[in-house]
Amino acid sequence: MLRPAGSLPARVYWVRRLVVLAAVVAVVLVVVWAVPFVAGKVGDVLSGTKGAASAPATTSTTAVGPQPCAGDVLGLTLAADAASYPASALPTLTVTLVNKGPASCVVDAGEAQREIVIMSGTDRIWSSRDCAAGAALTRELLLAPGTPDATTVQWQRTRSAAGCPGGQPAALKGTYSATLMLAGVSSPPVVFVLG
Repeated sequence: MLRPAGSLPARVYWVRRLVVLAAVVAVVLVVVWAVPFVAGKVGDVLSGTKGAASAPATTSTTAVGPQPCAGDVLGLTLAADAASYPASALPTLTVTLVNKGPASCVVDAGEAQREIVIMSGTDRIWSSRDCAAGAALTRELLLAPGTPDATTVQWQRTRSAAGCPGGQPAALKGTYSATLMLAGVSSPPVVFVLG
């Protein structure tokens, strides 16, 4: 079988055998390459992601900015500029916010979120939210760790009520306490006297 039999020279038969063998090897290689390619294309069509199987996966990185200040890292302080006020003096309250955490955070310290409430005993006298409006409702702050933000609020010595009805009476002489509230956190009350 290895020795060709026929009228042609043996060399011709060996060349023919090599050509046939090369053709068979070529067909096998084409099949090996084509089957995964065709299977991938069929999968793309069935899944509706044309070309997704052959595309390299890409990942997008989105920069994460400062997060909202959590209540446990937000320090609140409220201070009055005097312990007592004569009849003509208006109390000025200083609101101080400080980030006690390790990273910068964002807080809205506008009137819609921050509230100062003044009480006389159990009587609610005034709230900074009652008549808040306009640009004062929002005040976005980026608080760096340990860097305080301080603002002042002046009380006109009058009562207020929800909805800001007019004609509210003046506060009477006596002892008052003011408390600051923001992001679920309350400051220690500050006590002062109106003369």
